[in-house]
Amino acid sequence: MNDQPIETIKLAAIGDLHVSETSEKRYRDLFVEISEVADVVALCGDLTNFGKTSEAEILAEDLRACTIPMVGVLGNHDYECGQPDKVKEILHQAGVTVLDEQAAVVEGVGFAGVKGFIGGFGRGELGAFGEEAIKVFVDESINEARKLENALRSLKTERTVAVLHYSPIAETVEGEPKEIFPFLGSSRLADAVDRFENVKAVVHGHAHRGAFQGQTPRGVPVYNCAQFVVQEEKGRPYALIEV
Repeated sequence: MNDQPIETIKLAAIGDLHVSETSEKRYRDLFVEISEVADVVALCGDLTNFGKTSEAEILAEDLRACTIPMVGVLGNHDYECGQPDKVKEILHQAGVTVLDEQAAVVEGVGFAGVKGFIGGFGRGELGAFGEEAIKVFVDESINEARKLENALRSLKTERTVAVLHYSPIAETVEGEPKEIFPFLGSSRLADAVDRFENVKAVVHGHAHRGAFQGQTPRGVPVYNCAQFVVQEEKGRPYALIEV
């Protein structure tokens, strides 16, 4: 990847592809198109429907049509079969830098990402109190935010993008039933983002009926790039963001 800075880059971000065993060649033409209009692609999780290696291999074939750098994170669906490491390896072989345990620099812009986790937003955020099961649940949310913070800290670029699956704010899940907001993301992710002034944008997926754009408490733009949301907002399944 070229790590020399340029004035701006065009980032294409898309999530929630939900590739199944009947999705052969569904996204190949899309990645050809994206390669012509963007400088880098961010994949925002739920790339497969059940986390099967067969699904990941079908997606990998389409990703090989992409001629620009690709970064991404997994989503909850990619964990369903209990083999996320195999899914990551298949995506890596197709040219995707999976960000969970590493950061990347493309065209002078840093990319850090994690899947994220549930837990709620603001005053509705669940705390680690009471039963052991609750504490384990909250520890997972804290751990994902900690991994994001560590990855962001490792980047010294003037411009950085955070790539997530779960949302860091409530604003971009508006449109979903209020009852499921705590299952769509966690404010802890926004807390991690807002510790770094060089973070210029956050992209995520997961909330299929959410809103396209919001911002963290510090004012960092957040984009819900679930393909269903972007399609309704932009008339195409991917967001195109200048960074």
